[in-house]
Amino acid sequence: MNVHDETLSVRDYTRVCDLVYREAGICLGPGKQTMLEARIKRRLKVHKLTSYSQYCDYLFGHRGLKDEIPHLIDVVTTNKTDFFRESRHFDFLTASALPNLVARNRLGRPMLIWSAGCSTGEEPYTLAIVLSEFALSHPSFRFRILATDISTIVLARADRGVYSKDALAPVPATLQRKYFLRSRDRASTQVRIVPELRRTVEFRRLNFMDVDYGIHESVDAIFCRNVIIYFDRQTQERILGNLASHLAPGGYLFVGHSETLHDMNLPLTPIAPALYKKVENHG
Repeated sequence: MNVHDETLSVRDYTRVCDLVYREAGICLGPGKQTMLEARIKRRLKVHKLTSYSQYCDYLFGHRGLKDEIPHLIDVVTTNKTDFFRESRHFDFLTASALPNLVARNRLGRPMLIWSAGCSTGEEPYTLAIVLSEFALSHPSFRFRILATDISTIVLARADRGVYSKDALAPVPATLQRKYFLRSRDRASTQVRIVPELRRTVEFRRLNFMDVDYGIHESVDAIFCRNVIIYFDRQTQERILGNLASHLAPGGYLFVGHSETLHDMNLPLTPIAPALYKKVENHG
């Protein structure tokens, strides 16, 4: 049977949507069936299946529920990102947030910045560039970056640190020369993050639906931008509450400019567009 001639049945579409919501908190809704079919088609090819019904039989069988769910989440998640995306956040980080955090850091410990929903790595590497540049004028400044995502596919790409030259368009030329390596093959259109920058970033798989995120130290700033838009409000508040619990008092939460925390019961106060600070009297 040619898979192009079949669509997901109403029952199977509902079952897959419910599974994705339960496992990853992502709401697909009634308008996403065509998208979901296109994404699942990749998994049909992997398993040499010829219909969506065959795939669902496998997915909801004992082996599928054990082995296939991470791959389903990989193909369902949306991964749109760029270097220096929403660049005013990085300007604020350099001009205001970092000086404030440094002044409060009496123990001189390394700053911990978390890119939550890091996708293919452009955001954490942008952070690494910005923090490395800040360190040039603050010799005692040290930092670590934690970058997490639910998708193992994008994490593998991010960890490699290889990008097309076109992806560097938002990066100033001086920083391109400093932090990206050109291929020895002059015909190549790829560049790679320099090793010393890659070493500042730890990539780790994390599911926002997990009860324990496995992060057992305070975080100074969290970038979770253009991520919570894929969740319903109840799940958004739960995730943001978990993120806030990992922030040190006075730490910063950066969200996407299309996202809002309005009327959510969180220990965060707005200080600029899409930017919040954890109130001081919360641990």
